[in-house]
Amino acid sequence: MSVSQIIRLPPLPSIRDLIKLYKLRAMKELSQNFLMDPRLINRIVRSAGSLKDYEVCEVGPGPGNITRSIIQNLPSKVLIIEKDKRFTPSLELLAESSPVPLELIFGDVMNFNMEKIFSEDLKMEWEDKCPQIHLIGNLPFNVSTPLIIQWLRAISEKKNAWRYGRVRSTLTFQKEVAVRMAAPIMTKERCRLSIMCQNWCKIEHKFNIPGRAFIPKPEVDVGVVRLTPLKQPIISLPFDIIEKVVRCVFSYRQKYCIRGVETLFPKPVREELANELLISATIEPTTRPFQLTVGEFGRICEAYVSICNKKPDYMKYNYRDQKSKDYWPDVEINNLDSHENIIVLEK
Repeated sequence: MSVSQIIRLPPLPSIRDLIKLYKLRAMKELSQNFLMDPRLINRIVRSAGSLKDYEVCEVGPGPGNITRSIIQNLPSKVLIIEKDKRFTPSLELLAESSPVPLELIFGDVMNFNMEKIFSEDLKMEWEDKCPQIHLIGNLPFNVSTPLIIQWLRAISEKKNAWRYGRVRSTLTFQKEVAVRMAAPIMTKERCRLSIMCQNWCKIEHKFNIPGRAFIPKPEVDVGVVRLTPLKQPIISLPFDIIEKVVRCVFSYRQKYCIRGVETLFPKPVREELANELLISATIEPTTRPFQLTVGEFGRICEAYVSICNKKPDYMKYNYRDQKSKDYWPDVEINNLDSHENIIVLEK
């Protein structure tokens, strides 16, 4: 980006000075870590692509170090969602000095609904190009994985920020989480998170940041990931069904996939239906979960739905739930008059 394409902020105290002035410290219980290196901060923002004339929402801005870089990249508006009110003075100072509109919103991103915070004229149809809206965040480690699962659900349902279309996001994660999100088949990092992320988004693991760049220094490095929602998910089924199947199959990650598929069904019918499912999905029972493509998981999901359409109670079964197990006695199927008559209660 040329100098002419960058907004220069008026003179402000440095982030380090503001942290000292307001006696701010990263709180361990909130998994907070401050990134201080301007080069790395600018690199995170550049990873988002052009932000010119975009409305940008930053989640968890802290004292506002990344916010400053966002402002300099010519957005039309910046919204920041912060849970910790200790950062109010620093963020208000930035808002007063910002040459672009900056709105400070206090809230917890884990339960904050972004459906009404952006301009309606930016809304795009899902199949069209991505709207001029971008989410950016240096996320605390303790919320990053639960948050991305929550946002994937919102993407699948076109809710929250994704009511406006295929809104892109650039976020930081613990490096090993970032690697898992983008992990291809046949790699040791491929897991449930890989399938869930890749089913709904194009995942770009942009670069890593060494832990020593943060204050306080975390014990791990950090990965920067850019997510672009797909026009069509690879598996076009409800989120809960996909999540359940993928979770069960990966419950025995290093074993043959049939072991995980079996956990989708109660013991009396487990072996029979697991074999039926894999035959229908044309998946070899000896395939290991990390060897399966997202499309092959899709065939497993479709076969599971087909079986559950005939026996709806199976959809309610949860092998980890004791109540569910209690309603399916551990007996051989040939000792049952009809497994169609067994009732499973939802937990």
